Amino acid sequence: MIKLKLGPKVKFKKAKLPEKKKLVGNYTILEPLNISKHSKDLYLQYSNDKKNIIWTYLPYGPFKTYLSFRNWLKSFCLNKDPFFYAIYSKRHKKYCGMASYLRIEPVHGSIEVGHINYSLLLQNSVEGTETMYLMMKNAFEILGNRRYEWKCNNLNSASKKAAFRLGFRFEGVFRQMFVFKGRSRDSAWFSILDKEWLKNKKRFLNYLKKINFDKNFKQIKKL
Repeated sequence: MIKLKLGPKVKFKKAKLPEKKKLVGNYTILEPLNISKHSKDLYLQYSNDKKNIIWTYLPYGPFKTYLSFRNWLKSFCLNKDPFFYAIYSKRHKKYCGMASYLRIEPVHGSIEVGHINYSLLLQNSVEGTETMYLMMKNAFEILGNRRYEWKCNNLNSASKKAAFRLGFRFEGVFRQMFVFKGRSRDSAWFSILDKEWLKNKKRFLNYLKKINFDKNFKQIKKL
């Protein structure tokens, strides 16, 4: 009789769902999205990208008017999944971007980070890196997930580079997974597991120390 192989037994009950609480760091505050409070700042910051490059790999946008942007926020961004945050920069004293949890599966302890849209102020910044640290820390340490996912268009080289930099492991490409804006999308999959978190957390904490940045917030040592 053939003995079939099975995965290891785990003592795991259930992860928690994201709560409407702020995630606070040294450089940023992530606030659960509030349209009345955040939408004007966000639209203004996104509008500074005159070539609309930030919308290239997202399945929505750009938005020509504030009203259309606000309506999209109402229709898409106030659900429990995806669960959106507005990103506040303490340095700039502005809301400069958005990011969300999605594909939230508490039974399996799996959660994805996505819908990451950084305005020009957040790109290549300590605030952008800290945002990802705060969300990752919350996913593992507070919500109790086993798996943290990152997915992107396989043609989005900047996103794939960011995933590796943040400590994700590449898992493969799902071919022809979506049709967005009339174009076929292959999706690259990445993940970090709970057993990998502590080592990755140390990398973040060393990088995010204030002594690692000069007076203009330029990094001294890379992540």
